[in-house]
Amino acid sequence: MPPANPALDTVSDAGVPAEAVTPLIRGVAVLRTLTEAGGTLSLSALERTTGLARSTVDRITSTLARMGYVRLDGRDAILTPRVMELGNAYLAALRLPSLLAERADVLADELDESVSLAVADRDGIRFIHQATRRRAMSLSFRIGDLLPAERTAPGALFATEWREPEWRAWRARRAADPEDSGFAAVPPRQVPYAEGDFERRVRAAAEGGWALDDQLIEPGLVAVSVPVRDPRTGRIACAANVVSHTSRHTAADLRETLLPRLREAVRGMQNDLRTPVRATAPPPSGLATWTGASKQELGRGFVESLARGLTVLTAFGEGRAALTLTEVAQATGLARATARRALITYEHLGLVRARDRVFELTPRVLGLGFPPLSRTSLPEIALPHMTELSERVHESTSLSVLSGRDIQYTARVATGRVMSVNITVGTRLPAYAASMGRVMLADLPDPERELGALAPLRPLTRHTVTDLAALRRVLDEVRAQGYALVDEELEDGLRSIAVPVRDRTGRVVAALNVAMHAARHTVEECVQDILPELRATADRIEADLRVAGRFTGVAVA
Repeated sequence: MPPANPALDTVSDAGVPAEAVTPLIRGVAVLRTLTEAGGTLSLSALERTTGLARSTVDRITSTLARMGYVRLDGRDAILTPRVMELGNAYLAALRLPSLLAERADVLADELDESVSLAVADRDGIRFIHQATRRRAMSLSFRIGDLLPAERTAPGALFATEWREPEWRAWRARRAADPEDSGFAAVPPRQVPYAEGDFERRVRAAAEGGWALDDQLIEPGLVAVSVPVRDPRTGRIACAANVVSHTSRHTAADLRETLLPRLREAVRGMQNDLRTPVRATAPPPSGLATWTGASKQELGRGFVESLARGLTVLTAFGEGRAALTLTEVAQATGLARATARRALITYEHLGLVRARDRVFELTPRVLGLGFPPLSRTSLPEIALPHMTELSERVHESTSLSVLSGRDIQYTARVATGRVMSVNITVGTRLPAYAASMGRVMLADLPDPERELGALAPLRPLTRHTVTDLAALRRVLDEVRAQGYALVDEELEDGLRSIAVPVRDRTGRVVAALNVAMHAARHTVEECVQDILPELRATADRIEADLRVAGRFTGVAVA
């Protein structure tokens, strides 16, 4: 049964196998605690919440920072997008988001309601995909959030397949935690549980093949859910769920108006599940070598057994849903004994299940940092990297997106100079005269690069390029060299250099620049000294964006 605080439970010695890796158990506890706290917590709070010694917390967070899973900012530990690679490994191995997300998104657009996909996690459910509507009252659940089965429509469906051990575990959990305090994603239960209500809803779900949530989570929230069954086994692979508000639909309305279309979509999803598993190459080995080098460099500040243990989770993925011990060892470069102890530890923590000498990840892996980062935006991803860039080059740096004829600033880090570039987030500037604008204009497909829509090109300074043919030649050069440098075209004395920021598909979604007074750096110095730093920062932002955007939609503004 889920404890009131899952992190505390993982550091308990009760029932821990003799071969379990204690530092790995403690590291998982820290990740879970940070997740429950929304992604940020002070080191002192981590010490209090987990019950670990401060020196242990320091070593664990230092190791997680080295792996790129945590950023240390003063006294705070902050989860970073890189930690989402753990949840990505589970979602890729599961295949359901890749196969079914598009149908869920189309259904959400058609119904103009939020649609989610959920899987069972013991006596709870976890969301694996969300297609939400942007409204004043919108769905706040995130991918990876854990909800109690009895307060959801999908939970009643999954419980139709429970056997007596599952029912006993559910009753024990409910008795130990009547207010659902162990489920951070839902508000505490206000109304006492009605004995037998969940069992009645489960029987109705078994008979009807669908389930209803009539304000079980909170007043006003209603949902209808249909099981998506695996064609090979007939068992429920996931549940498709349509969520609305009583101001739009009553619970009865959901059955009459939305259930038929949901069932139609589910039939398509079940057909999609017949798609053969794609064979993929194993993940790159050599991770064990990296952890060994990190240990040699950082000494006691690096917990090698924690780092090696976490790499085991990344051995799984698409086409690698079930792995033998040998396959895990080969994928990670770890010794079989080391991989075996990590897998034993994860099985104890509920993150891995063993079946017929193969191992599989469980939905609990999503509880390691995924929910608070599943709705992160590009500016949030970029800002820490921009801060480091500004500190290295001692100049202001900005991120912007293309908005019609203009660029719009979405993130900015200013220097503390007496004379600095004074622009705020939200500012719009003409794209044709800005370095970031030219980077983004240069990436547009040829038909869209007909720049007549920008005409007339107004001179902002005596240096501004105002001839369309000349601007086309400039954009061709920008596209060829991969950066744009604008010298006093936007404002006298202002010099800036920009590079593109690309998403997983290679499309330019934003631009990053460094701007300065022309007296501080020559054009040659900008290219020689600042451009390499700028490109390296864009690479780091793109790496985080690739991880964060694999199974979630990352807002660019």
